[in-house]
Amino acid sequence: MTAGVRVPMTQPMRGHLAMLAFSALIAGSFALGSMAAPHVAPTALNAVRFVLAALIVGAAVQVTHGFSRAAFRAPWRYLLLGGAMGLYFVLMFEGLKTAAPVSAAAVFTLTPIVSGLAGYVMLRQITTSRMALALAIGATGALWVIFDADPAKIVAFAPGRGEVIYFFGCVAHAVYTPMVRLLNRGEPPVVFSFGATVGAAVLVALAGWRDIAATDWTALPGIVWITLVYVAVFATAASFVLLQYASLRLPSAKVMAYTYLTPTWVICWEAALGHSLPPVMIMGGVGLTVLALLVLLKDEG
Repeated sequence: MTAGVRVPMTQPMRGHLAMLAFSALIAGSFALGSMAAPHVAPTALNAVRFVLAALIVGAAVQVTHGFSRAAFRAPWRYLLLGGAMGLYFVLMFEGLKTAAPVSAAAVFTLTPIVSGLAGYVMLRQITTSRMALALAIGATGALWVIFDADPAKIVAFAPGRGEVIYFFGCVAHAVYTPMVRLLNRGEPPVVFSFGATVGAAVLVALAGWRDIAATDWTALPGIVWITLVYVAVFATAASFVLLQYASLRLPSAKVMAYTYLTPTWVICWEAALGHSLPPVMIMGGVGLTVLALLVLLKDEG
């Protein structure tokens, strides 16, 4: 009888579960972010979200591991990590001013390619033939969605302005993943996440102080505050910890593979919020991104 046998949870399995939760939480920021983006400057919104997230993660550190002087050796590491994530989120909200949520999520699925390259350069992590196949399938599906399932647009290579802006943010996100493993010196994920979140808050606030001062915070619509709370708690504090946790247990390419689930999660979010779903032709591209995830996560033979 095997019904009562418990399968031991390995460290890689824990990393996969963390990234499954990460992809679902990140997807919500696309759906909500597209609704809030027209009403507030990206730097203003993200400066506040990182400050709130730093307070939340800091409280988590206090009740778990506590703060130690050793954890804050070489603080430049946190500025590098915070700068990468801050740039990603600012460009994400700037891109969502014109890019549709599902299309932006498809751009996000291109990050495993960049992450795989960065993982090789920084950590000499090798991309296997199976990984290369999955990346090719995922990129094909992403491009199909980004160009609205229109071969003419693909041939002309005419992505939207929002998609282009967001792509550069995704490059910063992809580089962040191998940097976590490269720069971590044994700090627990929640402590390391706190340092990166503080670094992001400082850098984004410095870059966007004019936007922060010019924003009439009392006149902002409710969707901005809903989005701000969501992205601070779930898409920043929780996802930072999940990403740090998984990055220490999985290769960079497999960590970023979960970005392939983002368009699917975004479609679920859009449906839950009562928004229209993408055309059937575009859904085919989303299906390819899911196939890419399955190929990439299959154990090597």
